[in-house]
Amino acid sequence: MRWKPNVTVAAVIEQDGRYLLVEEETADGLRLNTPAGHLEPGETPAQGAAREALEETARIFTPTALLGVYLAASSDAQGAPATWLRFAFCGRAGPADPARALDVGIVRTLWLTPQQVRDSAARHRSPLVLRCVEDHLRGQSFALEALAVDPSAADPTRWH
Repeated sequence: MRWKPNVTVAAVIEQDGRYLLVEEETADGLRLNTPAGHLEPGETPAQGAAREALEETARIFTPTALLGVYLAASSDAQGAPATWLRFAFCGRAGPADPARALDVGIVRTLWLTPQQVRDSAARHRSPLVLRCVEDHLRGQSFALEALAVDPSAADPTRWH
């Protein structure tokens, strides 16, 4: 069997000293996460992070910087060993659209202080939740141009 990491994207959204997390239903019960999910065919990682933030928070997210690229191991939804490659972005989010339903499995959104994020670590979906928040707090960021996407990746004919 060939090893292949699962590529995910995440939005790290801070406003007025608080971070936007989602509470979601998982096989392990209710967990906290930054808005995140799988990268879909034909989208760039920044586009994927914006899409996931909209689906999970009902907010338009505009990535302004690449926060980092992270690698972690855990289990997939079926409990099998999995490796996750996460592209995390920081940026701005607009107000929530009250007419937009949250994605299936998302129970609610929460604005947490950095200390509340730390204190809730046992409920995080992944250790990358806290790592990304801590990296953001210490000012880590990279220009969006640090992540090059060849136009061939956006060709929809490649994914059919």
